[in-house]
Formats: sequence, C-alpha cells, structure tokens
Amino acid sequence: MTSIDTQDLTKEYGSNRAVDHLTFRVLPGRVTGFLGPNGAGKSTTLRLVLGLDRPTSGTATVGGRAYATLDEPLRHVGALLDAQAPHGSRTARDHLRALAAGNRIGAGRVDEVLEEAGLASVARRRVKTYSLGMRQRLGIAAALLGDPPVVLLDEPSNGLDPEGIIWIRELLRRLAREGRTVLVSSHLMNETASFADHLIVLGRGRLLADTPMRDFIHARVEPRVRVRTTDGPALRGLLTRHGYEASEDDEGRWTVHHARVEDIGRLASDAGLPLLELSAEEGTLEQAYLDLTAAEAEFTSTPAQPQEA
Repeated sequence: MTSIDTQDLTKEYGSNRAVDHLTFRVLPGRVTGFLGPNGAGKSTTLRLVLGLDRPTSGTATVGGRAYATLDEPLRHVGALLDAQAPHGSRTARDHLRALAAGNRIGAGRVDEVLEEAGLASVARRRVKTYSLGMRQRLGIAAALLGDPPVVLLDEPSNGLDPEGIIWIRELLRRLAREGRTVLVSSHLMNETASFADHLIVLGRGRLLADTPMRDFIHARVEPRVRVRTTDGPALRGLLTRHGYEASEDDEGRWTVHHARVEDIGRLASDAGLPLLELSAEEGTLEQAYLDLTAAEAEFTSTPAQPQEA
C-alpha cells in the first residue's frame, strides 16, 4: 500500500516549532484535503515529506521509504509546491523533457501530460510568457509526468480560471478512483469541499483533525431545518411542546435549530400539519473549519469598532 506516513514528526527553526509531534496517514483511493491557518505547518510538513527539509525528530515516508531514498522519484511521487519553479527561459516542453530524462521517462509521456493539462497548443512558448494559471497547469503536468501512485499538490487551484478549476476537481477525483494517494493543501474551503473525501487539519504545527469530511462538518455545525407551513402558530406550538428552538423570518419561513428533517417531518405528519417546505440547512466545511481553528490562527483580524460621534 502506497501511503504517506508521518510518525511523531517535528521540525524546529531555532525556538519556533513549526511541526509538533505530527502523526497521520494519507491512504490511497481518496482525496485528502490538507488544511490549516497561516503558520499551521502545512508547507513545512510537505517539504519534510518530499525531503526538502530534514526533521528535527520523527519520520516522514512514502510507501514506507524516505523520499530521499527513492530512485527516479518522479515515478513514485508527483508534487507541485511552487508554480514559479520552472526556468522562465525554457519552453514548457523542454522543461518537462529535462525532468523526464532525469527519471527515465519516455519523451512521449511529455506530450501526453501537456495535452492532459491543456497546454499542448502553447508547449513551445517560453514559460516566462505564461500566466499564473498556465504555470499552475505546467506544475500539475510535471507532477503527473511519471504516472506516480502518490500525488501532493499545494494550492493547485491558485490562478486557475473557472474552466481550470473544474478540470482540477475532475482530475483529483479521477486520480483517487485509480487508487492513487492524493494529498491537496488548500486555503479555499468551498473548493476543498468540492473534491475532498477526507481531511487532515493542522493548527500551530499540531494535528487537530484526521477524519472523513462529512463527519468533520457534522461534528461541528449544528443541524438545522427550514420549514414553511400554512399555520405558523400551530407549528410554533408543536415545536415548543417537543423542546425545539425555532425562529421565523419575514417571509414566514421557520428555522428549527438542532433538528433533523426526518424528525420534524414526522412531528408535522402526526399532527396533521400541512407543510409547504421542509429542507435541511446543510453545514459547510468553512463553518466547521472556522469553528475548529478559531484559536489556532497565527494571524487574525478584529472587526473595526464604530467611531463615536
């Protein structure tokens, strides 16, 4: 099994502990979102996994081996950490051909990943002429070059247009369906919610959560139900008798807190109360994430205070 494993991983820079005794496993066959506030240690952890930094203590392995011990590493692990890394004077095709040659990857594979990344028509242009979104696509093409079983991407949606964002979502899901191990770091909660199956969340270098995404949301965001009926007073009385807290908006729609659709629907049916609307108000990943990490952010803003007249 080709998993990413960290065991008691710690990295210190002087008196600053960027990664603090971190233990987790990223499994194949699913997309794992890697989340955390600024300064949480995500980038440092990725660098430790990829052998770009050495840990103070603990281990980081891919398929049970340290990255530095892998022969032809692009055939084992594909990674995007910095879209600005390719030399601007090279063409995209030459950049990928150089990577392929150093990892015994056939030249035909270069054209395949350029096509997959949507860069075939601009493959002979110099990278310095590329937009940020095009550089992101080139970085992802490089990550896929060796057809690796493990893929690590840091902010892959950065700079992409809407079509590119849809492309990266579909790509990540396909890689997971193929049984690959996929770890994606992002600060875009709505985007992460669109592709992640599992979440690993860091705060100040420590592990805060390692759980399926749905479980993460349901554990931290209260379930609520929206209800609309022809008889508001009857609904209010029904909910009050059964201990539910509810509020009504200006359009006659009720929000029932800490409730499930099936429970409210059953109560209304038993009481013979006609309903015009009954739906769950789903919690979001952003709500759950902010709830968990509110005390873990290194940089936070405070609301502006109103000026006294």
